[in-house]
Amino acid sequence: MKIKLIAIGKTDNKSLQTLIETYQGRLKHYINFQFEIIPDIKNAKHLSEQQQKEKEGNLILKKLVATDQLILLDEKGTEFKSVDFSKYLQKKMNSGIKQLVLVIGGPYGFSEAVYKKSQGKISLSKMTFSHQMIRLFAIEQLYRAFTILKNEPYHHE
Repeated sequence: MKIKLIAIGKTDNKSLQTLIETYQGRLKHYINFQFEIIPDIKNAKHLSEQQQKEKEGNLILKKLVATDQLILLDEKGTEFKSVDFSKYLQKKMNSGIKQLVLVIGGPYGFSEAVYKKSQGKISLSKMTFSHQMIRLFAIEQLYRAFTILKNEPYHHE
C-alpha cells in the first residue's frame, strides 16, 4: 500500500516545513509516502466560502485515481488513540488497498462532492489547529503508527 497526503496551500512557516520534511524522511523507511500540495485558489477573497470549497474540491478529486481510498482529515471524523490508529492502518494494508489518500482541506472544509467520494473521516483532535500544523501532526502520527506496528521504541503508553 502507498499513502498520499494532500493539502491545500503551501506551508509558509520554515520551522514547520523543516519538521514536516524530517518526519517525511523517517516515514519513507516504512511505506511509500507522498505529500502533495495543491496551490491556494487564486483570487479566493472574491469567492464565497461555497465557491472556494467547490474549486478546491475539484482540484482534490482530480488528484485521485479510481482505486484510491479517500479519507478526509475532518473535525467531525473518528478520533483514534495512536495505538488504535496503527491498527486502523494495519487493517487498511491487509485489505489490499493500493493507495490510501488522506486529505487536509482548505479553510472552509470540503465540498459535498469530496464528502461523497470519501470512504471515511478522521479527526486528529477536538481542538482546532492551523492547517499548516495539521500537516505536521498527520505525518508524525503516520510515522508513530508505523513505529508501533514495528514494536520500535518511539511510542510510549
